[in-house]
Amino acid sequence: MRGTTALVCLSLAVPVSAQDDPGFLGTLVLTGGKRDLTFGTALPRTVVGEEEIQDRQASTVAQVIDSVPGVTLVNGTTPQGSGINIRGFGANTTYGSDQKIAIQIDGASLGSEELYRIGTQLFTDPLLYKNVEVIRGTIGSFAYGSGIVGGVVKLETKNASDFTGGVPGFGGSQTFEYSSNGDGWVSSTNLAWMPVEGAEFLLNYSWREQGDLKAGDGTTIGNSSFETPSFLAKGKFTFGQDDAYSLTFSHSQTEADDKDVPYDQFQTTAGNFGRVDRLTDTKQTSLEYRFNPANDLIDLRANLSYADQKIDTDYIDGSSPFQGGMSVAAFCADPFFGVICADNRYETTKLTISNRALFDSGRVAHDMLAGVEGIRKDRLNAASAPGGTDRRFAVFMVDEMTIGQFTVTPALRYENSRIESAVPLAGVPDSYDSDALMGGLAVAYDFGNGLSVFGSGAYTEGLPLIDDLSASGTSQRRLAMTEKSHTFEVGAEYSGTGVFAPGDSLTMRGNLYQTKLWDITSYTVAGSTGTDLDGVTSEGIELEASYGLANGFYADLAGHLGEGTEYAPSGASATWRNSPADRVQLTLGKKWNDHLDLSWEVVHTTDKRDALGAGLPDSTVHNLRATWRPKHDWLTETEVRFGIENLLDEDYVSHLSSPSRKAPGRTFKVSLTKAF
Repeated sequence: MRGTTALVCLSLAVPVSAQDDPGFLGTLVLTGGKRDLTFGTALPRTVVGEEEIQDRQASTVAQVIDSVPGVTLVNGTTPQGSGINIRGFGANTTYGSDQKIAIQIDGASLGSEELYRIGTQLFTDPLLYKNVEVIRGTIGSFAYGSGIVGGVVKLETKNASDFTGGVPGFGGSQTFEYSSNGDGWVSSTNLAWMPVEGAEFLLNYSWREQGDLKAGDGTTIGNSSFETPSFLAKGKFTFGQDDAYSLTFSHSQTEADDKDVPYDQFQTTAGNFGRVDRLTDTKQTSLEYRFNPANDLIDLRANLSYADQKIDTDYIDGSSPFQGGMSVAAFCADPFFGVICADNRYETTKLTISNRALFDSGRVAHDMLAGVEGIRKDRLNAASAPGGTDRRFAVFMVDEMTIGQFTVTPALRYENSRIESAVPLAGVPDSYDSDALMGGLAVAYDFGNGLSVFGSGAYTEGLPLIDDLSASGTSQRRLAMTEKSHTFEVGAEYSGTGVFAPGDSLTMRGNLYQTKLWDITSYTVAGSTGTDLDGVTSEGIELEASYGLANGFYADLAGHLGEGTEYAPSGASATWRNSPADRVQLTLGKKWNDHLDLSWEVVHTTDKRDALGAGLPDSTVHNLRATWRPKHDWLTETEVRFGIENLLDEDYVSHLSSPSRKAPGRTFKVSLTKAF
């Protein structure tokens, strides 16, 4: 940890309403800067709101959250193959995911499939969402799944009431955006209608188009063009006495039809896997029932969701040296090379029923979340890998107990699974059963003067994956065991106003973490084809801060410093190949009420490595942003945004990217949004 032994953190004291969501998520507090921060919890949690999503003018959801400490993008400049790595776990440049990050859109689970060299982990458009929440580590994961080591990414789509002001009538918005690098265009239309109180409907259609990007040295970044239409339909009914009942339906879809593109979306194999025509279609649907009467013991939610990710691939004859003299039919039927031709489809159906209860037992105040969950995931059968079904059942409980100035939060999850192959597997079982009990404990103490300290410990197990189904002995071993990890964290926060000047506010929060992974089934020794690593450790320090003056000046800071080690069965050790780089991001800005916001962002990254493990030079990138809300009558409800990304045209390769896939050079962006 480079000698780091202690951390003192500060946090702002202007609380808004507590998060209306299960779990011990703390209170979201307003800051003087662009991002509101979490206060009063041991949970490392960051929320990127709708205004920041729009200010960043990102082309992918991954780019929206790349400023969160410990988050690394893999292929994040395009939706196809876009991956998120948190604290060294999640997306990687072989499979695109390692199942150690959970991703949810309105409660629907997606993006955890081990798709070989195309792993589309989070394929959707950022303009569909009102906020993106990142929960780092394991301690906050037990309501969302098992085996979560990196964290949870939760996306919430927009609501009609966001546009109508919560009153009956029509509303909406239109956004147009242009970016100079790649000649990119975006159109996003929202149409909202509340016919009566208690009923609301929203339609969104977004079209995003981008040509090939240019790097800082003027070279073309291959396979960086895309065209993605996206669609969102959402409806909500609220009824009953005191609006105790609600029913919410949400459906979103994003599609891309790519012609003559590399099969390897990460571009780490020099084109050996050839070229393909690829159609990617991702859908998420959820239906949530909520019963929240005037009773502290009842806040019942039942969420039924369905996620469908379909990737249809047509191999281009002769584009891969692996084909040799084989016909296309023989090549695609090959049990190893056939992966290049294979269609992929994952369908995940999930039902989660939970209740949040507030009650006292003696001197102890409880905020308890308890629930059950059933999951069914189906994978399409292919010549290169058998399809099958993964059925899971889980129960979970999170109880935030407040005793004076102490808050103690135990969390438990039990999960069992049954994996069945769709076809007989020669010489090995066709089905596997497993289960695990996992949990954690978080403790916080509030000194009463704005300073609080916290710590947590968590243990989780990753149950076997449907993607490991095959007739090989290695896969059989992986399906017969669970992958285990524990994470320990300590940190502190302080909240205060009038800290350095009258009317100022300071928000600062940070924590140290250490994660250990063993009984590994998802990572192999470098250079081997079947020898699993013996263990992985990852440790670091994360920091988030915001300072604001009464005159509108603000400064935001986010940083991560850490290291990781991987261990082979032989006892040899090396730097953990997926560990995040050291990074600090500083934003300086000035707000003139709600009229104008100007900011300058500097991002410095060191200790970088490419996807092949080679070291990369440090990089420093400057970004400028401006948001203008004119006050003229005919421009009311209009927002104009300007941005310059990579102002100095820095020529560099991003951490964990292919050495041939450079980061985009200087890009001018402008967007116009009109609400009606």
